[in-house]
Amino acid sequence: MQISELAGRARTASRVLAAANRERKDAALAAMADALESEATGVLNANAADVETARARGTGEALLDRLTLTPARLAGMAGGLRDLAPLPDPIGETVRGWNLPNGVHVDQVRVPFGVVGMIYEARPNVTADAAGICLKSGNASLLRGSASCLGTNRVVVRALREGLAAAGLPADCVNLVEGGHEVTGEMIRARGLVDLLVPRGGAGLIRTVVEDATVPVIETGTGNCHLFVDASADQDMAISIMLNAKTQRPSVCNALETLLVHRQIAGEFLPRALDALAAAGVTVHGDGTSRSIDPRIVPAGEHEYEAEYLSLDLACAVVDDIGAALAHIRRYGTGHSETIITSDAASWRRFATEVDAAVVLVNASSRFTDGGQFGFGAEIGISTQKLHARGPMGLSEMTTTKYLLTGTGQTRA
Repeated sequence: MQISELAGRARTASRVLAAANRERKDAALAAMADALESEATGVLNANAADVETARARGTGEALLDRLTLTPARLAGMAGGLRDLAPLPDPIGETVRGWNLPNGVHVDQVRVPFGVVGMIYEARPNVTADAAGICLKSGNASLLRGSASCLGTNRVVVRALREGLAAAGLPADCVNLVEGGHEVTGEMIRARGLVDLLVPRGGAGLIRTVVEDATVPVIETGTGNCHLFVDASADQDMAISIMLNAKTQRPSVCNALETLLVHRQIAGEFLPRALDALAAAGVTVHGDGTSRSIDPRIVPAGEHEYEAEYLSLDLACAVVDDIGAALAHIRRYGTGHSETIITSDAASWRRFATEVDAAVVLVNASSRFTDGGQFGFGAEIGISTQKLHARGPMGLSEMTTTKYLLTGTGQTRA
């Protein structure tokens, strides 16, 4: 099916959805979750086949982890849909309102975008998350997953559409986009048919969508996340947070990728950190100074401070002070999540003020950069841009606004 036809059907469904009240949408979310659970065997079987094919093609372990569904992860997908139901409906919310001197009342209210296109790699859980968030925020969705999880996504979307129909909403509120690269090209240039695009995946995918799209894009970014251990840091706390941020799930965008250590404590802290990291199976890649302190650190390559590992590898550098840490982050950071461990109020205030990122964390793990952890319910992605939405994107971020003016017969002079 051509994008124009698929988007047209989604547009028609979006008009029904925009007029649906909260009760209808929440009932649909519950029905979608029920249908997904009913199709659990089919979903897991299709996913096992996708994973086997990907492994045979030499797909890396980080991407295989993102592709793989387990019964627990599938239950989490259904639970994420149900968790959206009790959240406030953003549609119709008054962002601000005021009276003009002539008596006309002005309200700025939240409304859906209409048709939202999602382009993403692996991670079939995104299929359910995106469909649910779009539905609750009044948007029809066009879901363009990668070929590596096409079989899984077919079964997931079929279940979601069955749930929608059972709840009395158009099945075309959720649509799977299939086809080759030419279909992606059509989708990102379907201005007037698609209202918004959200790319979610590797740097290459995001760059292609941002550079080639004529449809408005909310850019989700890669997560080259740093942790700076200040001279005043509680070192036990720093090690605990470092381990959680690096090892709790290393293949995701909010995982720690670079450790920066204040020179004043590096001689004491790094050997302790290496003990903990080595026990967790983490290989540390460092600069000359860090390697002179602990020989277990292997040399960092030319570009190892620039990108995500998404594995049990960690870049490391010793920096002279907080100013040097900030300079390193400015050079290599991707604007995602940056952390400082410190006991000094002036240091954390300076770090929070000068770091240019969607999320700044003080004495807490970067793994908290997540819509669910923020209380948003399932997230559609983490935006690293500065327009409209920044950071974890939940329901409110998937809306735009319009102005409603109410008068009693006023005319402009």
